[in-house]
Amino acid sequence: MPEIYDRCLGAAVFRPFAVDMARRAARLRPRRVLEIAAGTGVVTAELLAAAPAAQVTATDLNPAMVEVGRKRVPGAAWRPANASDLPFPDIAFDLVVCQFGVMFFPDRTAAYAEFARVLAPSGRILFNTWDTIDTHGFARVLLDGLERAFPGDVPPFLAGIPHGYTDLEVVAADLQRAGCEVDSAESVTLEGRADAVSDVATGFCTGTPLRGEIEARGDLAATTRSVCSEMIARLGEGPVSAPMTAHVVQARPREDR
Repeated sequence: MPEIYDRCLGAAVFRPFAVDMARRAARLRPRRVLEIAAGTGVVTAELLAAAPAAQVTATDLNPAMVEVGRKRVPGAAWRPANASDLPFPDIAFDLVVCQFGVMFFPDRTAAYAEFARVLAPSGRILFNTWDTIDTHGFARVLLDGLERAFPGDVPPFLAGIPHGYTDLEVVAADLQRAGCEVDSAESVTLEGRADAVSDVATGFCTGTPLRGEIEARGDLAATTRSVCSEMIARLGEGPVSAPMTAHVVQARPREDR
């Protein structure tokens, strides 16, 4: 799955926001950066390019992702880590970065508290989270394909997890409970570009947790083909582009925490 995820979705879906995230990170001039939920290193590579003087430590809960990331982006220090129980001492970093990972945390407040713990007093937290699925040109059409494939039993992953943490008031409240405060929060819309729609369909259906939900309901290969046909009918075979919207949040530990 990590290889499929990286090959099919890395450049098309995640890299536009990775470039944006790295530029924001570089403006903060960090010396020590901790990346959470780094996956296969899409953001990691951009961080190293945008802030070459910084030491980047990249982590992910999934050891398979870490192994792929270590090979893909050897300039960072890689290790498995649980966002809610980070294996690092207090005040070890100037910046914590997390791209499209916070939606997956079982306890976001605990994770944000860990981010604050490992940060220097002047440190910052920088993360993004997808807006609703209707604002994601690829995911919305893919979900339509899933609804046709599984009428009345649509896999809940896409809308419920990646696109399930969209309310910035809820995000701010979670950070507040963790002893953090929001510096800024904005919605950003960027274009995703893929050489072929089939890559996007394959990436989502076979390279993300959606795969398990599909396999529990039917044949993976047949469903992927069906979803791909729906996406081609709506978007064309490719090259293709689609708008995608995410919220970008910058926060800091509160002095009174």
